[in-house]
Amino acid sequence: QVQLVESGGGLVQPGGSLRLSCAASGSIAGIYHMGWFRQGPGKERELVATILRIGTTSYADAVMGRFTISRDNAKNTVSLQMNSLKPEDTAVYYCNTRSSPYATWGQWGQGTQVTVSS
Repeated sequence: QVQLVESGGGLVQPGGSLRLSCAASGSIAGIYHMGWFRQGPGKERELVATILRIGTTSYADAVMGRFTISRDNAKNTVSLQMNSLKPEDTAVYYCNTRSSPYATWGQWGQGTQVTVSS
């Protein structure tokens, strides 16, 4: 299983943008499903966006139209472009993988903190 390292978080004002990156230690070309999750203060971890090996994407209702997930198999990275950020987007963001729609998600990394505040 590849190791994943998230980066790109920070402090941003409401309405601003950030681009998160998830770097894999090995090839992601064959990985069936990759996703971004987040865990806000006092909240459960939730799924934000996913992308299949064939490029099909899905999004949580709360981020639809504002966030875009993409994967670059040549660079072994998965990115999350976040626009029109809101205070409620404040969370630690994690990326993860799974090998099939029936498999569990892999081991969690350190995540990257995103804080949206004026």
